[in-house]
Amino acid sequence: MSLKFCGGARTVTGSCFLLQAGEKKILVDCGMFQGGKVLYRRNFEDFPFNPEEIACLFLTHAHIDHSGLIPKLVKEGFRGNIYTTRATADLCSIMLPDSGHIQEMEAEWKNRKAQRAGLSETPPLYTVEDALASLQYFRPVNYDEVVTLSPSIAFRLQNSGHILGSALLELWVTEEGRQKKFVFTGDLGREGQSIICDPSVVEETDFLIMEATYGLRLHEAEEEKEKRLAEVINSALQRGGNIVVPAFAVGRTQELAYILNKLIDRGEIPPLPIYIDSPMAIRATDLYLRHTDCFDLEMRACLLRGECPLHFPEAHFAPTVEESRAINKVDGAMIISASGMCDAGRIKHHLKHNLWRPESTVLFVGYQAEGSLGRRLLDGARHVSIFGEEIAVRAHITSIQGFSAHADRDELLRWVGKFKQGPSQIILVHGENQALENMAELLRTNFHANVYIPSYLEELALLPLGKQLEPLEELSARLKAQQIIKMWEDSASHFKSLLLSYLEEETDLASLLFLEERLASITRQLEEEAGNMKSLPLLFGPLQKEKEEPEEEAG
Repeated sequence: MSLKFCGGARTVTGSCFLLQAGEKKILVDCGMFQGGKVLYRRNFEDFPFNPEEIACLFLTHAHIDHSGLIPKLVKEGFRGNIYTTRATADLCSIMLPDSGHIQEMEAEWKNRKAQRAGLSETPPLYTVEDALASLQYFRPVNYDEVVTLSPSIAFRLQNSGHILGSALLELWVTEEGRQKKFVFTGDLGREGQSIICDPSVVEETDFLIMEATYGLRLHEAEEEKEKRLAEVINSALQRGGNIVVPAFAVGRTQELAYILNKLIDRGEIPPLPIYIDSPMAIRATDLYLRHTDCFDLEMRACLLRGECPLHFPEAHFAPTVEESRAINKVDGAMIISASGMCDAGRIKHHLKHNLWRPESTVLFVGYQAEGSLGRRLLDGARHVSIFGEEIAVRAHITSIQGFSAHADRDELLRWVGKFKQGPSQIILVHGENQALENMAELLRTNFHANVYIPSYLEELALLPLGKQLEPLEELSARLKAQQIIKMWEDSASHFKSLLLSYLEEETDLASLLFLEERLASITRQLEEEAGNMKSLPLLFGPLQKEKEEPEEEAG
């Protein structure tokens, strides 16, 4: 058996794991890379496997960083079944075509620029039609139902408590008469999260492939989160500006609506206009109410009383472009729009109209991946480019971590602590390096666990158990060198693209002279770094020595 990490390795997007057992090739998730341009370009590369050879795909939940490349997978030859929960299948029926529409619009915008520059056009990653075609392969199953696919493969989906329909995967695989159990957490949710149930408990497994997005942080308590939200809103209203909230259309938007309704009912915030400006979020909210079996007791009690915390008088839904544009004329309102990392969708328009206003507030309520527009704003960028226009950042930028739908550091540890028999191997994915390293150390200290953190495209041999995992020989220094070269090429290409774009727009001679001086300084720094390396053979000396020693012994 082997496991290859085709995404979600040392990053929080692009989750995709290839499990090979005998002749069977099984995929867990097929997500889109999001964030910076270097990561995003991975979506356009060939899959590191042949889609036609994949027997089946298990999808843990509908978020695009876990499902967004399914249309491309089908387009390139996958014809197996996609097993997921009923709610996830329904959400994908609206999210994947919407993603296809975004790909078409982005390709159209880029191709207009290419035409003006005399460059060749590029097709979209996939289209709405491609996304619709992929839906025929979805095979919904119930939570907690053990499904036997063949004498060698059985699985069960349990609630992961992340978003509506999210699941952790229990997978039993038999190879050469030996059965091993795998648990893929997908995205693990929080304890006591609004609307949906807490994550299910798993009692035993051989291999645990676990996310560690917040392996370095603690979230605010539920009461603190609500108090902080009220403070941000009241402070922003005193300044007379809008509160712009980039929020994932599925999960975060519904939780926000639920809590805002409570705050208004309790009189902790005034009944301000709340605009839900995302066609996806509007459709997802309606879909939520068709899957009440996923709700927790508090949400079910509200519905039994005839109340709907997702639809209330202050909530205004803006499905059309005209309604969305009209929001730009309002003040003293909350605008909740997608995407959650600010890299696409209507949120970019609202940021363009509000970022330069000192009276406005931009409130982040979810994770912002490295390289994303949201991350740059949180990191203190003074200017950002939106739709090719330079925008000054004068608005108040703030965040509330407690709204994350991911388990935090201690919640991850508590969940692992509920195993009756600890995993023989824990593999950490879906996290940035510091979070992964911190969680690995905590797992080793608290549970004496064997923990491994894989790299992108790394492949691991999974047997025998009971010792630290090691990479397969295939992931040699040569492959690592190729990855380093590719990273450098991607960075250089991205820098060149930014430079050309800047030079096309900038005509001020003083600015160009300053740019020339900065480039000369960067060049000098690179030359100094190259000098410090002394000689490249030193990097490969140990590898060469390992190859020579057996020859000396044989002689």
